[in-house]
Amino acid sequence: MSQPSHLPHYTYGDYCQWQGDWELHQGIPIAMTPSPFGRHQLLVTRLAWLIQSEIEANDCDCQAIVELDWVVNDDTVVRPDLLVVCGELPDRHLQSLPLMVVEVLSPSTRSSDLGYKRELYQRERVPNYLIVDPETTDVTKLTLKDDVYVSTQHTATNLTVRLTDDCIINIDRDKLFR
Repeated sequence: MSQPSHLPHYTYGDYCQWQGDWELHQGIPIAMTPSPFGRHQLLVTRLAWLIQSEIEANDCDCQAIVELDWVVNDDTVVRPDLLVVCGELPDRHLQSLPLMVVEVLSPSTRSSDLGYKRELYQRERVPNYLIVDPETTDVTKLTLKDDVYVSTQHTATNLTVRLTDDCIINIDRDKLFR
């Protein structure tokens, strides 16, 4: 049997009609099932709490939002585990650039988070990308420098992230992985 010569190319309009959990990677639908397991979701919840607490303590005009769809363009929609948005919040899906994206690795998303999504976030110029590995308790901070991510592995207790010039937050790794 021969391979099809044309693969369908889906758009955000198509995406809005679908049932279930999906992402759209350059026109290709990606099923987001099964849902993440308990440890993964616990880390996402703790991260959201730790980041939002820091945002509020520093009186920043930002919000940590869990699993909000980010419409990158008409054929790419991703749903990061967590993102940070400053300024006006979207009524529906995010259609502007987040200041930080966080992905917690899981067996089903590891290759996408470390490959496709890393490249996408860098290409779209997301200033900060945190990758949390529940297995090793490593937190990798990728910071955009001259349009390229510079990686920093954090084993110290506090991880510092500059969201804006007047908003610097610290994430306590001990509280995250307790």
